[in-house]
Amino acid sequence: MSAAISRRRAGEDADVIVVGAGPAGSTAATYLARAGLDVLLLEKGAFPREKVCGDGLTPRGVKQLIDLGIDTREEAGWLHNKGLRVVGGGITMELDWPDLATFPPYGVVRPRQDFDDMLARTATRAGARLQENTTVTGAVTDDRTGRVVGVSAKTGPGKTPVSYRAPLVLACDGVSARLALSVGLDKIDTRPMGVAVRRYYASPRSKDDYLESHLELWDRSDPANPVLLPGYGWIFGMGDGTVNVGLGILSTSKAFGSTDYRQLLRSWLDGTPEEWGFREHNATSKIGGAALPMGFNRTPHYRDGLMLIGDAGGLVNPFNGEGIGYAMESARLAAEVVIQALARAEGPAREKALNGYPVALKQALGSYYRLGNIFSQLIGNPTVMALATKYGLPRKTLMKLVLKLLAGLYDPKDGDAFDRVITAATKVAPSL
Repeated sequence: MSAAISRRRAGEDADVIVVGAGPAGSTAATYLARAGLDVLLLEKGAFPREKVCGDGLTPRGVKQLIDLGIDTREEAGWLHNKGLRVVGGGITMELDWPDLATFPPYGVVRPRQDFDDMLARTATRAGARLQENTTVTGAVTDDRTGRVVGVSAKTGPGKTPVSYRAPLVLACDGVSARLALSVGLDKIDTRPMGVAVRRYYASPRSKDDYLESHLELWDRSDPANPVLLPGYGWIFGMGDGTVNVGLGILSTSKAFGSTDYRQLLRSWLDGTPEEWGFREHNATSKIGGAALPMGFNRTPHYRDGLMLIGDAGGLVNPFNGEGIGYAMESARLAAEVVIQALARAEGPAREKALNGYPVALKQALGSYYRLGNIFSQLIGNPTVMALATKYGLPRKTLMKLVLKLLAGLYDPKDGDAFDRVITAATKVAPSL
């Protein structure tokens, strides 16, 4: 067996530079390294590191883990759940994940501190070169063509300025999107954004077969005068004696941008039952917050040597705020394109292949996200949300359809009647 011949040209540091070792970056780096490419994976922090998130994955996200070769059994440290518990309008309803050919019948919960570390180690085992404590500050472009040919960064404890070069750069740097901004790719303000805050509490509700979603947030600290708060909430048991509790609010809500989100979380939790444990003395973390870039809010997803993956490209699902699974899904699509492109000579043929990435994203998610953006506009109106909760939630058959739509859990081929309805709707809707 002959040794692999390096593709790198003089002055290049890798075949591909991947910026950010979150779920998007580590997934892309794993697939690329397994294909024999020399991958430099740059991470601004050091593992293990914390990340603000709900820590829960629907079956769509679990599929991405399985595709990557991750052992998702409970024996491997994953807390499984069998569906979603929806609370609102005085009704509590438990909806099991649908039985599908395309996706597994269970979701999982795992802290991001452990989750991201595990994915980064998966990438290094595949052969990617992980460099931590390296903050990428912008793209390096060719003076003549304007093409992205590398990145500038600050590395190590002294934040030493440095640059790295490669024929392709994958921006997996999250909502900050520094790379995209450095080449003039601004976010699209007409697409939805979300803000989420979360906190961990010691709680007897730590082990739960369902992810719990609250469609109405009530401040019941004064029982005589309950107040309806903006946004939606979640309660995800972590299985270790703690619960991840958080809330999200959409940019389509009038309260977006003018709300103290941390106080909003406290107000909601102060009105929950005392026995749940969501009180200050039971908190095991600070309140953390993060923005959720949704519905393809930054495009194009490929231009002149730079790909936008995961949150950097606005890949959060506008229906439900889920980001991890879609970050990994976009990373897999990007890796497939890059592997094919780098097998071609530099020039028009390679560019034709690379431009297949935004096309693949649109085919996979474009029409679905178009519907999601419309959905986010509707539920940003409190009157619409109240009517939907009042008249939709009591109807379990309808809610099963809604669950499939919101979580993207349907079989495009050979599915049931609900799957056919959703598939038809995505075919009718124009792609983003």
